[in-house]
Amino acid sequence: MSETALVAFIRDELNRPVAPAVRAFAAEIAARGRGGVAAVLFYGSALRTGELDGLLDFYVLLDDPAAWDWRAPARAGARVLPPNIEYAEHDAGDAKLRAKIAIMTLAQFRDHARAQSLDTTIWARFAQPVAVVYARDAVAAEAATQAVAGAVRGAAWWAARLGPEQGRGDDFWRELFRRTYASELRVEGAGRAGSIVDTAPERYAAVLPLAWAADGLAFAQGPGEALAPALTASQRADAERAWRRRKRIAKPLNLARLAKAAFTFSGGVDYLAWKIERHSGHRVEVTPFQRRHPLLAAGPALWRLWRKGVLR
Repeated sequence: MSETALVAFIRDELNRPVAPAVRAFAAEIAARGRGGVAAVLFYGSALRTGELDGLLDFYVLLDDPAAWDWRAPARAGARVLPPNIEYAEHDAGDAKLRAKIAIMTLAQFRDHARAQSLDTTIWARFAQPVAVVYARDAVAAEAATQAVAGAVRGAAWWAARLGPEQGRGDDFWRELFRRTYASELRVEGAGRAGSIVDTAPERYAAVLPLAWAADGLAFAQGPGEALAPALTASQRADAERAWRRRKRIAKPLNLARLAKAAFTFSGGVDYLAWKIERHSGHRVEVTPFQRRHPLLAAGPALWRLWRKGVLR
């Protein structure tokens, strides 16, 4: 096994069939980048289930922050604390698709996907199944493939060191996602981390040895699909110390991104209005004033969310 085997696995996965409406939505989003969007990645629960009536998750990978139609504060935020988050809607015939869009450069994605990154969010998300729903050309598609393979390698590095000394492939992933979910600000229950693996346990078991081999990590593969990475007690202890450092900064980093989003979250008022309607059945009409002044509108919108029990 080699890096080529991992990249081939990821390439096949990225080219999975996706609803044409999702690809059309991604192309519409990419057009905002005026040729500076290398690729758009589709991931998360909507990809896993195929249900498109909720919120889709897209990652837009740029050549440079200047390619996107941001104002100066948002562009500065994208450079200092990526990604920037936006909300978008797309009319798909008789249905309306909605998406949360995370935007960063391809170089930033590659950097944050490394196991050595203090930010765990990129490799934790993109170790999961992903699809490329827009690529500017074949070169950009291959760059996206290599970047996602790098995220899988980063996650597998941690899975080997934080997981059991020996176990099935899915055992390592369950422990890793349990750790990452516990370190972040999330509303999902504790069982959510395990349910991610439950959607495709064979996939997670198959990709782990490919990623370890690509990273040069020796491992034994015994009966019953048991894997045992060749790590010393000292290496595991070093990794635990490094993980504690990342865990300490994970929630403050999440809070910093939320604070930044107050000034950069384009379409946030429409997102809150949709959230209220979806959870309460009460339709909220967004006014032009609210779109022009989202911070002034945020207070009443959040109050309605709280009254309807959406925020908890």
